[in-house]
Amino acid sequence: MSTARRPLIAGNWKMHKTVAEARQLANALRAKVAAGGPEVVVCPPATALFAVAEELKGSAIAWGGQNMDWHAKGAFTGEIAPGMLTDLGCTFVIVGHSERRTLFGETDEAVCQKAEAALANGLTPIICVGETLEQREAALTDNVVIVQVQRALHGWTAEQVAKVVFAYEPVWAIGTGKTCESQEADRVCGLIRDTLARLADQATADGVRILYGGSVKPETIAEQMAKPHVDGALVGGACLEADSFAAIANYQAVAR
Repeated sequence: MSTARRPLIAGNWKMHKTVAEARQLANALRAKVAAGGPEVVVCPPATALFAVAEELKGSAIAWGGQNMDWHAKGAFTGEIAPGMLTDLGCTFVIVGHSERRTLFGETDEAVCQKAEAALANGLTPIICVGETLEQREAALTDNVVIVQVQRALHGWTAEQVAKVVFAYEPVWAIGTGKTCESQEADRVCGLIRDTLARLADQATADGVRILYGGSVKPETIAEQMAKPHVDGALVGGACLEADSFAAIANYQAVAR
């Protein structure tokens, strides 16, 4: 990756961990994640955000939401407003995760609205894009990813684009144990960067961090991070245990 872009390791806990379990994991991570390495953020379920915030306050680990609504408030039962996340000290929010897209019908338009609202409220959106197995087998990966990036940033200024994080997560590699080959992950991350350059400009695109997500493991992270366009990881299953997530977050220390 570029030395100008600080690596980012993000953990998506998905629908796991009770409050007590979340406290235990957050406290263990606080002790195990080395200081001075990549930027690290964990995204627990909303029910555990307050507890995790208490455990991580004053540490080098940030916390964020897994999803949010774009409205500031209102009659939207079950939704979480951007201000509710910032009220808990969140600095990041995952937007457009493939599970939100495929299981809950989240559209590209919704992803754009959520990402824009996140920025307006001081949150850094981690915008997820990626193709399904069927799309990959039909040689549609590039088209799918380019369109998702374009629609996520529709009507945006270069100043807005500069503040986001993207995550390339091939849907076929999420939770399956299958990992996209590092060279191919880098190629698609580079494609995302090229698309950002066309939407904004090259200097802006060169500053945006692009993560890889999809069965990231301690055994694969160093090779992935050695690629020029991969600036970090969006970690799923491996972030639910302190040892494995810390090993990923501490990959630089291990590599040395």
